[in-house]
This record gives sequence, C-alpha cells and structure tokens, in this order.
Amino acid sequence: MTHWGYEGPQAPEHWGSLDPAFSVCSTGREQSPIDLTGAEREALSEIGFEYAPSPICIQNNGHSIQVDYQAGSGIVLDGTRYGLVQFHFHHRSEHSVDGADFPLELHLVHEDAEGALAVVGVFLEEGRANEALAPVWRRLPAEAGPAALVAGMVDANALLPERRTTWRYRGSLTTPPCSEGVSWLMMTEPVTASREQIEAFGALFPVNNRPVQPLNGRRLVTDAG
Repeated sequence: MTHWGYEGPQAPEHWGSLDPAFSVCSTGREQSPIDLTGAEREALSEIGFEYAPSPICIQNNGHSIQVDYQAGSGIVLDGTRYGLVQFHFHHRSEHSVDGADFPLELHLVHEDAEGALAVVGVFLEEGRANEALAPVWRRLPAEAGPAALVAGMVDANALLPERRTTWRYRGSLTTPPCSEGVSWLMMTEPVTASREQIEAFGALFPVNNRPVQPLNGRRLVTDAG
C-alpha cells in the first residue's frame, strides 16, 4: 500500500505522483475541499436524517480517528438512501468559509446501493464541550492500529447542528485516491468543541487537512438565509 500523509514528500501537493491510482488528486477538475464562498441561494431538497445510536468501533488509521457506524443508519437525499458507513475528523478544517477555517471538521461518510458517496460535513468551533463526542474522545487511540469495539454508544444525530441548512456541491474524497463524484453536504452552522477536546485531537494529528482546491466552474449552492 502506498504511504501518503500531510507533510514532506508525502504531502498533499505530491499525492498525484505517489501512485498511478492517485493521479486524479492532481488531474481532477472536481476536487475537495473548497472555499465555501459566493454560493448561489436556492431552495434545496430536505435531507432525511435517519440516524440511530451505534456502538463505538474506533480506529486510529494513521490519518485520522475513524468511527465505523453500525449498519441501518443513513440519509435520504433526492429520493436515494445512503447508509452511514463511518465518520472521521480533520484538524484543522479542510473546507473554509470566505477564506476562514475552523479548528476541526467532521465528515459523516454515506454510501448508496450503487457505491456512490455522500458526505455530510460539520465544522467544529471552540466553545462548550461537545457531549456527543465525549464517548469517542474518552477512547481516542494514540497509536495507529486496527478498529476496536469500545464501551459506550455514539449518536450521529447529536453530532449535527440544530439548524440543518447546507452548502452543496459535487466534489471528491479529500484523501487519496481523491475519487470524484462525491455529493458534498456541508452544514452552514458549526457545532462546538471545548479547547481540551480540540487539543486532544490536535496532539494526535497536528495536521491532517488537505488544502482547498479550485472550484473550476462548479456550482456551489446553499439554502441558508
């Protein structure tokens, strides 16, 4: 397996040349993340969130902390159901808003029956401790290794902001192989995490965010007022 990372010779600007399978990281025209600015206002279809609490199956995969979600939860988007597969975090945020970033970004990764991906992104800003994250943060694995089932439950519903307005665009995975065709649903409202929670993740992953990519004429729309 080809090694990649966020610094030095394995940094994002080199991903496209590390492995032929990663070539779209440098040649793709619909890459993520992006700067969320200049969005067109539009009445967007509602996202149907169908999340149930899940046992915590957690992994430090060497690039982030990932929690694999129990089958059965998902979203309905434009008549298609996408199952929630996993969620993970980036420090600092990968997307930015009018050029400004956030301490953390959460990605909830969903897949439909055909293998198409939809990612719900949530910004985390410094503030009150995030109680929904507490069961996961108590078990953050310091070393890379296999996924492990730990005590407790996590509720993806509680990871979302109360207001469910979004920015939406067509993009890619933000990690190699940077595959395109991903439906991005970025929440316009951030949630909070305490300084201690942010620092705990930052101690494990000082940098695990890909820089913003060119929009290349793609449509960015929002239903936020």
